[in-house]
Amino acid sequence: MIGRLRSVVLDCKDPLKLAGFYAELLGGTVTEDDDTWVVLTEPMGHRIAFQLAPEYEPPKFPDPCGSQQFHLDIHVEDVDIAEREVLALGATRVHDAPGEDHFRVFRDPAGHTFCLIYGVPAV
Repeated sequence: MIGRLRSVVLDCKDPLKLAGFYAELLGGTVTEDDDTWVVLTEPMGHRIAFQLAPEYEPPKFPDPCGSQQFHLDIHVEDVDIAEREVLALGATRVHDAPGEDHFRVFRDPAGHTFCLIYGVPAV
């Protein structure tokens, strides 16, 4: 082993706002180093950091010429309830995503895609 993963980092235009979105979605504690770097430590101890990128443009998905680049898979027990809750937090549904037999695709308020995974065992 060379090292250990410390954080997954998302670029965005408003780090504190996006950290708040994911704190509502996953739980955990938000710490703000300054207005350019905010960290969410979720209840299992995993860290998602949010980094200021003033020129950030969200990935294009499902555009075949653009990649989603990265996404989070979030296991839920009841996908219909979870969908209502993430939409209320400011997420948007990607209705033209391919597949979706065990997942639904959304965009967070900054445009990063994430999936609500259901009907499969949580790891």
